[in-house]
Amino acid sequence: MANAFSWMSWTPPVAIFFACVALMLVGMTVWEVRSPTIERKGFLPMRTTRGDRLFIGLLAAAYINLAWVGLTDLDQWYAAVLGLLALVLIMRKG
Repeated sequence: MANAFSWMSWTPPVAIFFACVALMLVGMTVWEVRSPTIERKGFLPMRTTRGDRLFIGLLAAAYINLAWVGLTDLDQWYAAVLGLLALVLIMRKG
């Protein structure tokens, strides 16, 4: 089993990232079971549920990080903060 993940460089930031994504998925699942969501319209051009907004927010954060790597030489932590802010904005107002 350990060799299944040997292709990836498991640095502490990578492990923290994947742990945070896993915790978000578990948290959203528990929240959905306890309080089923209803679709609502925010600034996104469609009606979305909490799960939809989480998925869109994670995609936005990923694209922000990829663009950061491709367009600047600045520290990646700035992009991580921007991605987190985009995720929070989409979850709250999307």
